[in-house]
Amino acid sequence: MIINHNISAMFADRVLNNTQQNIQSDMEKLSSGMRINKAADDASGLAVSEKMRSQIRGLNQAEKNIQNGVSFIQTTEGYLQESQSIVGRIRELAVQSANGIYTQGDRQMIQVEVSQLVDEVNRVASQAQFNGMNMLTGAFSSANPNGAVMQIQMGANTDQNKRLYIGTMTAAALGLSTSSGQGTQFISLASPSQANMAIAKLDFALQKISSQRANLGAYQNRLQLAGKGVAVAAENLTASESQIRDTDMAKTMVDYTKNQILSQAGTAMLAQANVNTRSVLQLLG
Repeated sequence: MIINHNISAMFADRVLNNTQQNIQSDMEKLSSGMRINKAADDASGLAVSEKMRSQIRGLNQAEKNIQNGVSFIQTTEGYLQESQSIVGRIRELAVQSANGIYTQGDRQMIQVEVSQLVDEVNRVASQAQFNGMNMLTGAFSSANPNGAVMQIQMGANTDQNKRLYIGTMTAAALGLSTSSGQGTQFISLASPSQANMAIAKLDFALQKISSQRANLGAYQNRLQLAGKGVAVAAENLTASESQIRDTDMAKTMVDYTKNQILSQAGTAMLAQANVNTRSVLQLLG
């Protein structure tokens, strides 16, 4: 029997230290619910997980962007619906004025209403705003290359976006008024022939508004489909990231219980190894 080196105690102490480290690691996993709490746990897994988390956050924000884009489109379409209703009323008055049974005084009264309605078209166009941005005055028109850009970021990465184009919907752009040195001239229903020509102009205006509303509907459908795709992508990526980062609670609990037993056994064996060394004193007694 040797006394200078207690090999049994050294072995028991080393194993006990390893077991205590395992217990600490198990407690971190169980308390956080994550298998990777620091880079030392799994360096490559942490790197992949962080990339996925960044992508997931980007996808979640993209989904919000799409929802805001849909709100923008719906707001714009609501204003266009109002403008279309006004132009429809002007056309109704033009058809009425084209009938020869009305006197000049009657047509003047009709013209007063038309002038007010044309002013209302301009009011709608100038006050149609979303987050302080005018939507119907040509700021986002494809014919205005130097104008503002209505771009919806639909993904988490570069160039995953969609530009929205909205034409100018003022009275002048719709052919309802003209400007000259004498001021602004509204569409005239002063005679049956003028009213007849006005009907064609109003049909053009209605077609322009309808076309823009159809484009907005197509934009909205695309954004809504993109939103569904982004939500599914975020869900799947979250599941994949969970497989890398999250801990298996059942397995970790089994490991924790095992290590607790090993710790108790290791403590007992370390004590026993020290007892064996002290028993040498009995030989010297």
